[in-house]
Amino acid sequence: MYYIEKHIEVSFAHQLDLPYESRCTTLHGHNAMITIFCKSEKLNAEGMVVDFQHVKRIVKKNLDHCNLSETLPFQPTAENIAYWLCTQIPCCYKVVVQESEGNIAIYEKDGL
Repeated sequence: MYYIEKHIEVSFAHQLDLPYESRCTTLHGHNAMITIFCKSEKLNAEGMVVDFQHVKRIVKKNLDHCNLSETLPFQPTAENIAYWLCTQIPCCYKVVVQESEGNIAIYEKDGL
């Protein structure tokens, strides 16, 4: 099995629609660290699991310097962002979204 791991820093804004009082319901920003984990039993024709630049392009295009509340079709929690990114990147099995030093969400596909 081949594995790759890609770390990407992004800056984004969002606000959450919550049924309780929270500072997160107002527009605010994060400098987040996204970690993408991909794996494959075989390498592609170029000798890679997936090109690191391809992974970076997907993350930056969809998250960096965006208001995620306006650009993503779901509640932009760190958990939902992690899940969504995992569905967007070939061979991805795990995503870590660290939106601040103490706040980390992880999505990992089951059964892999």
